Amino acid sequence: MTVSDKQKQGRRAFLAMMTRGKVEPHEDYGFFGPDSVTWKVWSYPTGLTVGFQRAVVIEELDPALVAAVDKTHDIYKRPRTRYDRTLRYFAMVAFGGSRETSNVADVLVKIHSKAIGTEPYGGKRYDANNPASQLWIHLTAWHSILIAYEKFGPGPLTPEEEGRYWDECATAAELQTCSPDDVPRTREGIRDYFERMRPQLVGSEIAVQAMNHLLRADVMLPPMPLIARPIASLSTRALRAGTISTMPRWMREMSGLQQRRTTDLAIRPLLWTAFHIVHLSARFQLALLQLLSPMTVPVAAPVLLGVTPVNPEIVSPAQARARYGYDKPSEAHQELRARQAERVFGEGVSPSDEGLVESEPILGLRS
Repeated sequence: MTVSDKQKQGRRAFLAMMTRGKVEPHEDYGFFGPDSVTWKVWSYPTGLTVGFQRAVVIEELDPALVAAVDKTHDIYKRPRTRYDRTLRYFAMVAFGGSRETSNVADVLVKIHSKAIGTEPYGGKRYDANNPASQLWIHLTAWHSILIAYEKFGPGPLTPEEEGRYWDECATAAELQTCSPDDVPRTREGIRDYFERMRPQLVGSEIAVQAMNHLLRADVMLPPMPLIARPIASLSTRALRAGTISTMPRWMREMSGLQQRRTTDLAIRPLLWTAFHIVHLSARFQLALLQLLSPMTVPVAAPVLLGVTPVNPEIVSPAQARARYGYDKPSEAHQELRARQAERVFGEGVSPSDEGLVESEPILGLRS
């Protein structure tokens, strides 16, 4: 089946879901479930829009991460595909069934085994599977999605809810190579984490280039009909302004992202209203998600439409690993990681693509 055939098949499945309500249920509730704060926050339309955009933009300030991004240039060569795959992964962690999410977590260790090298400014080696790098990605995502929910959604959580949110964030960390013990459990702890990271962050040339590119949400959209382009342009500019408005001043100064305070103030009621309207209809929310990330729709649809899974149970990542036969991500695929390191640092050749082809049935095509 060609890429075009698969795209057509996906569009037909989406149309069937929108018109006849046919949604494939998940196998189980995964790691959180309908009473979780994660579902409450991540299912609001701010999560997979401003929240996700904020996360991937801020991540680029880490010299190790942006070195890996710049080396492949995937975000420039195929931004829509890269966005689609990445957003689907984050949605699977929050909403997906335990079997498929455990599988993708395991495959991701293989994919990250090739994201190694030497960063061009400090000359230090980087490894996408490094626990510190994974913790940076993880906390930036969960913090950004909460910030977007608070600013452009229903507002702050209760203290009890926020405590549960960070506990659930620690649960999700078990799907990566970082340790859940390193996840702060309070807002103050999260602030302290970013303050500790601040001296290590750099607004390098490649970081600023990547951040500005990722703030252009229009590169993530499919070709739009002429009549829809003005609306799409206004929407993506509003998302950019909204994302920048959530960033602290020091981050903006570091990355050269200038925006007037009047814009910060004006964009909040505009986006709050827009997201509130979108939230009124789950199917409208899914239609917009189909534009941004078609691969994420089957993951989010059962949650947004209240479709009960085949087996309505919640499991822990440890239970899922034991059930499906996976190692902890921090211990997984050590031989492959050693081979990749030998190729890159020992032989001076490119790493192999192990894991990438394997990821396509789960995360979608790479091109």
